[in-house]
Amino acid sequence: MRVVSTLLALAFCIAAGAVSAEPARTALPPTIAIIIDDMGHSLVEGERLANLDQPLTLAFLPYRRHTDSLARLAHKQHKEIMLHAPMANTRNYGLGPGGLTPDMDEQNMVTTLRRALQSIPHVQGVNNHMGSLLTQQLQPMDWVMKELFRYPVYFIDSRTIASSVAGDVAAAYRIPTMTRDVFLDHEQTEEFVDRQFKLLIKRARENGSAIGIGHPHKVTVDYLEKHLPKLDEQGIAIATVSGLWAMRNGNREMFAEGEKQAIRPAFAKKD
Repeated sequence: MRVVSTLLALAFCIAAGAVSAEPARTALPPTIAIIIDDMGHSLVEGERLANLDQPLTLAFLPYRRHTDSLARLAHKQHKEIMLHAPMANTRNYGLGPGGLTPDMDEQNMVTTLRRALQSIPHVQGVNNHMGSLLTQQLQPMDWVMKELFRYPVYFIDSRTIASSVAGDVAAAYRIPTMTRDVFLDHEQTEEFVDRQFKLLIKRARENGSAIGIGHPHKVTVDYLEKHLPKLDEQGIAIATVSGLWAMRNGNREMFAEGEKQAIRPAFAKKD
């Protein structure tokens, strides 16, 4: 009987040891972050996105009609807010107000970027809107990142062109930075969004985490409303961009208290 008791006690100890060791061996679940660009134009789809239960990150164009009200609603609904900074592209598409272009000198570019940041309530990060031209150019990116370094904001390279240097320059300035992995909806059909969403999950399973970028198209919002609640049963987590960054960086804070200059909110005209 004593032998049996000893064996049971030993088995219990081994089991307990296995349980206590489990957290060290168990990796975090594959995690995705979803950024929705071009926020501020569509009130209906913007409100739908703000009211989703999941922790999305919403990137707002500066000075658009619904940017201020939607950003405030989204923040209230525990979404993360970014500035979607318009940058010059190779196809000469119009940028709208707040655009950054290669013909700007440093002061003009910095002032335009600073005012755009100030126009977005609760802003925590920045990514580029278009930018296939400007993000290839070292000097403008140096000016942009030198300004962003002053504030407690991260930078996500939307990577609209493979030769972008934006993320590298951000890293050189020690700005918390990551890069987009998958575009979800550059073709606006449910079949395409489904294929890209599954690719995002595949990348997260392969690499531990992945960042997807979508837009406030009805097809995209419909898809996310339907499929985001199913992530748990697939063993996939979803986080804000800053949450994903923390996961990749040992759960440390991006910025020490008082390390950066606060962004002073400013009223701005609407288009």
